[in-house]
Amino acid sequence: MNNKQPNPTKVNAKWYRYTLDFKFDAGTSRGVLKTKDSYFLKVWQTDNPDRVGWGEAGPLPNLSPEDGLDLPSIWEALVVKLSQVAVEWEEEAILDLCEELVPDNCPSVRFAFETALLDLYHGGEKLIMANDFYKGQEKIAINGLIWMGDAAFMHRQIEDKLVQGFSCIKMKIGAINFEEECRLLDGIRARFSADDITLRVDANGAFPPEEAMGKLSQLAEFDLHSIEQPIKAGQHQEMQRLCASSPLSIALDEELIGVTGRNQKAALLDKIRPPFIILKPTLLGGIRATKKWIQLAEDRNIGWWMTSALESNIGLNAIAQLTSTYCTTLPQGLGTGQLFLNNIESPLEIQKGRLVYHSGRKWGGPNW
Repeated sequence: MNNKQPNPTKVNAKWYRYTLDFKFDAGTSRGVLKTKDSYFLKVWQTDNPDRVGWGEAGPLPNLSPEDGLDLPSIWEALVVKLSQVAVEWEEEAILDLCEELVPDNCPSVRFAFETALLDLYHGGEKLIMANDFYKGQEKIAINGLIWMGDAAFMHRQIEDKLVQGFSCIKMKIGAINFEEECRLLDGIRARFSADDITLRVDANGAFPPEEAMGKLSQLAEFDLHSIEQPIKAGQHQEMQRLCASSPLSIALDEELIGVTGRNQKAALLDKIRPPFIILKPTLLGGIRATKKWIQLAEDRNIGWWMTSALESNIGLNAIAQLTSTYCTTLPQGLGTGQLFLNNIESPLEIQKGRLVYHSGRKWGGPNW
């Protein structure tokens, strides 16, 4: 749509489930993923069916608040509700509507509604937020992700990321022998200083609280930038203690999931006082919820970076555009687009550790 419309209008909507197939067994401390379901929302107006907005909900098993819910029934009900309301075509009004329609326990679904309606608002060209990234004029620095597996598999990934030109590497730890993981990190540091390669690790809550400080001290020997979620979420007193005394900067990740109200968010940050937080719009409730976290973090001089959460290129594109509305200096976690055999064809590409949008390229996808 070109700018605001004079009157609110109704939209049609349809949802689809799509199974993404991994190129390899994606190991995490919570298990191995071979496939992952995403849900796509398509919205359009009756008088212009060729102009379509798309959004993606990509809930993660055993992690998303949607886990265990009857998502098909929820999707059916929400699509009906959307078709019964008139949409006011202005960004904040769209976010208001999505907050009203979609409950807090369905954060990825709300993100899909936000992005589909914003896409339609901006003309149905996968434009969510106008900025230089969408125009192809800005590249977003990202980290290269090393998935869990045996030592040989992780070593191959590390070598591939270095060859591809990444200057920031993030390694998932906590699944294989800790000493072996330290040897892998030591191998990188033997070749590259912290000035050459930034190293992050993500424990996904794998460390027992009583062992965490010892392991953090060992990891700090490798000049790491940070560690994400060393212990499981919900142990606020222990996490506060670790953040206050760890020789390695801690970033909260899973700790933020399910924390919805502004006062709750503020209380969590004030209690734990982390150096960094990790923002995953799919898990936190979408665009507006993520913006609230950023404002609260910046008010407290807490650093942050954005991370995708195994979405297809539809969701990755939206998260990248949201990221690009801020003046970011840290590498972001936006590299999931290369994981799947059947991803949605898109103008997104990773070039030497940076995510790029080629504005002249076309989007593909299933014939929905």
